[in-house]
Amino acid sequence: MLSFSGQPQRYCDGVSRRECLRVGSMGLGGLTLSELLRSDALAGAKSRSKSVIYVVLGGGPSHIDMYDLKPDAPTEFRGPFTPISTSLPGVHICELMPLQAQMMNQLSLLRGVQSVENDHYLSEVYSGLPRTAGKRPAFGSIVSRLAERQSPLPPYVSLNEVSVDPFEYENPHYVGSGHAPFRPFGPSLDDMVPVKSLERLRDRKELMATFDTLRRKMDQQDFFRGLDQFQSQALEIITSSQVRDAFDLSKEPEEVIARYGKGKFPHQTYKTILYDWNAKAFVRARRLVEAGARVVTLRVGDWDHHSSQNGDIFLCLKMLLPLLDRSLFALISDLKERGLDQDVLVVVLGEFGRTPKITPLGPGREHWADAGCVLFAGGGLQMGQVIGETDGRAERAVSDRFTFQNILATIYRVLGIDLEIKLPDFNGRPQHLLEDRTPIRQLVS
Repeated sequence: MLSFSGQPQRYCDGVSRRECLRVGSMGLGGLTLSELLRSDALAGAKSRSKSVIYVVLGGGPSHIDMYDLKPDAPTEFRGPFTPISTSLPGVHICELMPLQAQMMNQLSLLRGVQSVENDHYLSEVYSGLPRTAGKRPAFGSIVSRLAERQSPLPPYVSLNEVSVDPFEYENPHYVGSGHAPFRPFGPSLDDMVPVKSLERLRDRKELMATFDTLRRKMDQQDFFRGLDQFQSQALEIITSSQVRDAFDLSKEPEEVIARYGKGKFPHQTYKTILYDWNAKAFVRARRLVEAGARVVTLRVGDWDHHSSQNGDIFLCLKMLLPLLDRSLFALISDLKERGLDQDVLVVVLGEFGRTPKITPLGPGREHWADAGCVLFAGGGLQMGQVIGETDGRAERAVSDRFTFQNILATIYRVLGIDLEIKLPDFNGRPQHLLEDRTPIRQLVS
């Protein structure tokens, strides 16, 4: 039996829809297996499509303590950590991330990223646009709809639990429910085992037929537009050993999993409670893109470090950063060793940075939308550089201005998505994928 567990997020519609999602989660995606196989045959010796592993450090990682240290700033800004040299001349990062320092010449670091939101709304992270732009689809859903497919794997996989928050940021919205992310969570994935008898296959087909009847009896809400795709993809997934194996970590050698590390970290408000670091999510993400998934998203750790009498941002970072360092180093090294580094883009980011000035109570840092950092690896982009610069206190960008729209425009370009495409929204109005469709030129040139 396969079972997967995730960690609920701790920071700041109806039952029938959730139940439908749970049943339909076996098959969120696009083309049927037969169509995929036909496209594979037509592709012949064509090179594999590119993929992205999107690592979200939810809660707002502290840029000034991680990738944009300011050792010459006043004490109330600079924090306790020492910057160390990296393999990229003249570039320094936090002493708690020596493995990334070792491979910095294989990475690109973006500094001074500005966000619109200054709270834990992840709309920009997943769609590139803030909530004020309306309900915009997650970028993975757009990729699922528009990108070429070469695998029976769902094109968009989220390794995050379904949020209990009323805002669900990995939402397909108007691109259609059939392009929602596949979420391999729940009590188990028993239904992904290969069908061993015609009788069982007949039972499952009858279940799908019942589901179809239910859909036709319901009002034609947007959610039900994608159920036909749910049905076809679900049936293909439960009969595909390739899909099941991609999720099954028992197929992975223990020594490889061990390279990604393990450990515990504290929630910032409760120092006495330690939570497991989900290193296996990085392994599973690599297995999924290796098998052909186009977008894999994961959220790891808790990065919401505020001021609190019971919390200490520096204690939390002292425990968290070595865990992140080891998992990222293992993932990026693993992709390179397997010859996948040019085909898989790894992106690491949070929704914003942290206030450069330390709040004494706690101590802590608050939300800071004016300057964050993003890490890139692979994907055929230009590596070995730092792009952007902030002022002497890491408060604001002093060179090029970058936003999440530029980040996602870069990702779309890597994945072969035409940035000039327009998709009709809920009212039938054509919408560009992004308002600012300019990729980061230093990465794509």
